[in-house]
Amino acid sequence: MKETTVAGPKGGIFSRAFSEIRHFGTYPFNMRVLLLTNMLYAFVLPVVELFVGTYIMRNSSELAYVVGYQLAVYTGIPLTFFFNGFLMRHVRITHLYSFGMLLSGVSMAVMMSLETLALGGIIVAGLIMGLSYGFFWANRDFLALSSTDDGNRNYYYGLESFFNTVASVVVPGMIGAFLGATADHGWFAGNINFAYKLVTVFVFVLTIVASAVVCRGRFASPARERFVYFRFDRLWNKMMRLAVLKGIAQGYIVTAPSMLVMTLVGNETTLGTLQSIGALVSAVLLYLLGRFTSSRHRVAIFSAGLLLFALGGAFNAVLYSATGVIVFMLCLVLGRPLMDLGYFPIQLRVIDYVSRKENRNSYAYIFIHEFALYLGRFFGCGLFIALTICLSDTFAIRYALLIIGAIQLISISISRDITQSLDRLERK
Repeated sequence: MKETTVAGPKGGIFSRAFSEIRHFGTYPFNMRVLLLTNMLYAFVLPVVELFVGTYIMRNSSELAYVVGYQLAVYTGIPLTFFFNGFLMRHVRITHLYSFGMLLSGVSMAVMMSLETLALGGIIVAGLIMGLSYGFFWANRDFLALSSTDDGNRNYYYGLESFFNTVASVVVPGMIGAFLGATADHGWFAGNINFAYKLVTVFVFVLTIVASAVVCRGRFASPARERFVYFRFDRLWNKMMRLAVLKGIAQGYIVTAPSMLVMTLVGNETTLGTLQSIGALVSAVLLYLLGRFTSSRHRVAIFSAGLLLFALGGAFNAVLYSATGVIVFMLCLVLGRPLMDLGYFPIQLRVIDYVSRKENRNSYAYIFIHEFALYLGRFFGCGLFIALTICLSDTFAIRYALLIIGAIQLISISISRDITQSLDRLERK
């Protein structure tokens, strides 16, 4: 089991950069292939998460449509996890992974082809995107579990978070500027929807390249074993509670930026600029955390992310202005990857332990974990819709983030209990 170690600084910045590249080369081949694939797809995710919501807002001005789209996405994901479990027995896992990435472009193309945005068409596009996410995350989680061990997972997720954060700087900034310039300078006869279609082409190209990279890996498919169970070890049940809490916030993390910015700040250019502020600094911090921390630091990292999310929600609720949105976005751009950097290694460590103890296919835990996330997502999106219907759009946008952030803080004690239980059990 490989733990990363702290090394003193030697030479200048270029020497340090080459040293880090050489360090990357010391990790297993499959882990490196998976990280390179995820690096490429990281430049697709901001397009899907931010600008699809913005596209719906621009063409319908209905907050409920954005949340409806997300619910459709979140409904498609666990269903795909179920079918993926059977397909893995007959289809190479890298092909399923690639198919999921390619479907993200298909979903965007379906939405862009709609002459008018009606709820039915949005739901169809959302379900296709749910299929994309399902194939992508089901196989990505299994590949991450099989390609890493507990000693190198901090590095794996730290580097992955670094890629994601850099992409959150580059992609929103470039595409936001492109969409804004299209409207301001009359490019394509001022047809901004045509500009969105060009962005979709960009997504297709990146997913094709990422698919070619992952197919170079030498990944083994899971054993052809049962993966649907309803009773689990007590430790895994604690992990499921943590997953439900994580799911509650996920819908807001994806949809909140586009709704807040389009409501309180301005256009896509502003959206891209806000996402870029402070993200470069957080990217470097995330890499360093992944490089030089170990398993004992995970709860602290996870807790810091949760506190930042709650703090951002509080600023948005109190200020409810462009300034409040800026503070929230700054908290989110650092808090979200911190939550992932702490959460995912804990999840995989629990799967390692309980799959050995219960002698089950590890995909069984990946599969049921997604349903726990779905329960949380459904509750979170349902809360937003209920606040919108019973009170107002303004109340929902202003206070839902604060409510969700406060609920999320329960996760701190649960994650600490899980890691302490694992430490005791593994010492026996």
